[in-house]
Amino acid sequence: MATKFNVAAYNFRTKCPYVSKDLLRWFPGHMNKGLKQMQRKLKSVDCVIEVHDARIPFTGRNPIFTSTMTGAKPHILVLNKKDLTVQSLIPKIKDQLTAKEGIENVIFTNSKDQHCRGLKSLRPRMVDIIKNSNRYNRSEELDYSVMIIGVPNVGKSSLINMLRSRNMNLKHALPVGAVAGITRSVMTRIKINNDPKIFMLDTPGILEPSVKNIEMGLKLALCASLQDHLVGEEIIADYLLYWLNKHGKFKYVDFMGLEEPSDDINKVLITGSIKFNRVRRIRDYDGQTREVPDVIEVARTMIRAFRTGELGKILLDIDLLKNDREEEKILE
Repeated sequence: MATKFNVAAYNFRTKCPYVSKDLLRWFPGHMNKGLKQMQRKLKSVDCVIEVHDARIPFTGRNPIFTSTMTGAKPHILVLNKKDLTVQSLIPKIKDQLTAKEGIENVIFTNSKDQHCRGLKSLRPRMVDIIKNSNRYNRSEELDYSVMIIGVPNVGKSSLINMLRSRNMNLKHALPVGAVAGITRSVMTRIKINNDPKIFMLDTPGILEPSVKNIEMGLKLALCASLQDHLVGEEIIADYLLYWLNKHGKFKYVDFMGLEEPSDDINKVLITGSIKFNRVRRIRDYDGQTREVPDVIEVARTMIRAFRTGELGKILLDIDLLKNDREEEKILE
């Protein structure tokens, strides 16, 4: 069992680490091309499912989707990877998304769990909102067409694969991976249900062309929506350390082989290199070789521990979740 530490006993940073916005900007050509393809195919779609990471339900969603995609068709917001977030806060997250953003259809899923309740409820929810909508040019069509959209690496392809496997007992049809940018173009329709016939259209993850908020960009990077090497593993690990300390989440102390919490990412990574025996050889100017801590590899280990839940279940947007009691006090 992890040792308990008192946050008040430490002088942790109070501001998000500063990084250049250029490091957080990633809008390669396939995203621009994919967005245009998606907009062209919208007429042949009955419903849009937007998939996002359940650890960041309020940040990082692409506003381009709201203005051009989700407003034009019936919309379901799927918050995936719910197994990695704080389960007890899910009802509050749903309420806030409905009250503040007007999103009525919010479903939490774990696309790796075939028995997930959210996955079970997704098909009937799709059918219901399509039946109760004006299908316009598709009103005579007997099959349903659904487009999956979202930022990179939130589990869009995994969701299609799992629905196909659950509903039709068929093997996975789409490649998936832990690195952002696996799906690079709008692909052909994939059948995920026979009665009624439902086809899904997988699309590439699309980010905003510019990053308006540094912390939002770092959250996306931590959740692997940006490729690690573009931002820098040490930078991502430093933001993770800042967030964990700020919110009193100290599982990293034991995981990284520390005696107590630390706000110094260099100390954390060097200590971790000793625990995990991660070293690399370098050659000095005089031709001699020596071993030094492989801090980049240790940073990757720390980031991976967050992404797999080894550092605990975490809601990165906890500060954006409105506190009902605080609002009541303000009203009083």
